[in-house]
Amino acid sequence: MTAPAAAPAAAASTSPAVARSASPAESASPSPALLARLYREMLRLRTLDERMMTLQRQGRVGFYGACSGQEAATLASAIALEADDWIFPALRESGAMLMRGFSMVPYLCQVFGNEGDITKGRQMPSHMAGKSVNQVSWGSCIGTQLPQAVGAAMAAKIKGEKTVIAAYMGDGATSEGDFHVALNFAGVFKSPVVFICQNNHWAISVPTSKQTASESIAIKAQGYGMPGIKVDGNDAVAVYRAVKTAVDRARAGEGPSLIECETYRIGAHSSSDDPTRYRDEREVEAWKKRDPIDALREKLIASGQWDAARDEALKAELLVEVNAAIDEAERKPDPPRDGLFDDVYQEMPWHLREQREELLAAPPVPRPDAKQIAGK
Repeated sequence: MTAPAAAPAAAASTSPAVARSASPAESASPSPALLARLYREMLRLRTLDERMMTLQRQGRVGFYGACSGQEAATLASAIALEADDWIFPALRESGAMLMRGFSMVPYLCQVFGNEGDITKGRQMPSHMAGKSVNQVSWGSCIGTQLPQAVGAAMAAKIKGEKTVIAAYMGDGATSEGDFHVALNFAGVFKSPVVFICQNNHWAISVPTSKQTASESIAIKAQGYGMPGIKVDGNDAVAVYRAVKTAVDRARAGEGPSLIECETYRIGAHSSSDDPTRYRDEREVEAWKKRDPIDALREKLIASGQWDAARDEALKAELLVEVNAAIDEAERKPDPPRDGLFDDVYQEMPWHLREQREELLAAPPVPRPDAKQIAGK
């Protein structure tokens, strides 16, 4: 297994230069077919994110958190998992659900918070979850998913299952106590969990240099008795190799690993954020030149698997797919109002029954449709 990364002192800066640690074994390399699939998934996620950010600006959804610039770190790591493995995400890993087979329409219904949302419109937008693809919901509280992921990993270990848990976080989560609790427990009990940190250099408006004085995030693994590796998070192949090696190691009973994927958030932290208030646009432009989708496309073209004509055709195909899913999802009605009272008590208490009856007696407020919103 690769030794903990020894990144240079500049690793905490926002320079696009990435310190590369030794690569995991070539046996963990993705096949050409898997790379081609991964490219399609990355491009689909970028297409979807761009459309949904536009809808948010039009007032058609209330909030959205895009993955733009981090598609390799998100999807190349998730594709290294098996179908029975579980994902405990942070904000930018919901796209892994689509890659694992979750339908785009209910995925989008979660953002709209309508009747098509399997979580019944109760969760904040961009907090998708689906038991069918083994992905839990993120809770917005930074880092809380990490000890939860370790708990799930310990349950699998106790039951004798070969399940591996992927626990995602941003660089900001490493400043939370839950990060240290999770890594300490996992290290002591050799939990089958892989911690994947998407270090995008900005915990909303706080740079990595103010998150930690250590030379990298990966090196923190040493304190908890587990391997740590820092990879170029914009290199899909490097991410896949590192995570696949760690997943195989966890499945073999050898315990947890910490993977730091150094990447960059090209856009805002979310649709509620204005990154021009705290970072230099020249930094953004420098990282755009290392776009993970462009990098993988160039790799595929160089190998003879891809060309410009096929690329344009795929972009057009994905735009049609995304627009069709948006149209279908947006047409669905609001969740039933009385659903607010479900799934809390086995037997509804009297005061909630009264409140439910009062709510149902009141006329519903009509929701404007997309054309009405666009006309404002």
